[in-house]
Amino acid sequence: MTDTEIEITEDLVRELLHEQHPDLAGLAVREVAGGWGNQMWRLGDELAVRMQRMDPTPELQLKERRWLPVLAPRLPLPVPTPVRFGEPSERFPKHWTVMTWVPGEPLDHGSISRGAHAADTLAGFLRALHVGAPADAPIATDRGAHPKDCTEGFENFLRAVAPDDIAADVRAVWADAVTAPEWEGPSVWVHGDLHPANVVVSDGTLSGIVDFGALFAGDPAWDLAAAWLLLPAGTASRFFDTYAHADEATIRRARGLAAMKSLFLLLMGQNGDRGLPGGKPHWGPLGRSALDRVLRDL
Repeated sequence: MTDTEIEITEDLVRELLHEQHPDLAGLAVREVAGGWGNQMWRLGDELAVRMQRMDPTPELQLKERRWLPVLAPRLPLPVPTPVRFGEPSERFPKHWTVMTWVPGEPLDHGSISRGAHAADTLAGFLRALHVGAPADAPIATDRGAHPKDCTEGFENFLRAVAPDDIAADVRAVWADAVTAPEWEGPSVWVHGDLHPANVVVSDGTLSGIVDFGALFAGDPAWDLAAAWLLLPAGTASRFFDTYAHADEATIRRARGLAAMKSLFLLLMGQNGDRGLPGGKPHWGPLGRSALDRVLRDL
């Protein structure tokens, strides 16, 4: 059975619950739009079922199972916490996890109107997350490197989306990040994938952080790029003032990484406009506005 042959339906989710966690099988099951590597289903009012879909290995889910219970109690925003494990079976040969539901609307379908509050909230969350990680913490695989080691990916994204009107300015931001000193501090916990679909908002501000599958120990600049990816224009300076632990080199790396991540959002939007698998048309405008903030803020 290949990934594309596994159709995840409400009936399948309920059958798996009956098999492995029958006490939860009577709760309402509702599909959550979005998701790629994993598909989410609401389970009652307070839980969700995270189904491994396109991820080729269970590594990301197993990472969340191992570390989110350790991190969640000291984080100032709600995050999904595993409460039950679903193991591969004949009915569904992949992993699935029952987790707490983080209420709110994903930022890629919502907005932030209370910019100063959101900047302070994000800074407080990352200060709490960015503490020294233990020796057995996961290390980065496809992310976490210094910008100078990501230049090929940056160039591929830039060529693909071709924002000719600002290409030279974007290259200048990247060049500055490439020449910034490397992270010399301890390896700290890093979410690793903060973008508009992985945070939720309510009442005009950030209210939760989701999808910790990319979690690793390393350079916090990978998360600090969120100052431009997530926050409204003009609030990046407030964010860094509140965060208070980023030196000039870290901010330079973070800004370059924000440029690369913005290009990725643009590319996903472009792919969506072309009807390509995994493309998200509404991410294009998000990527362009984030890129404008990268060029104008700080």
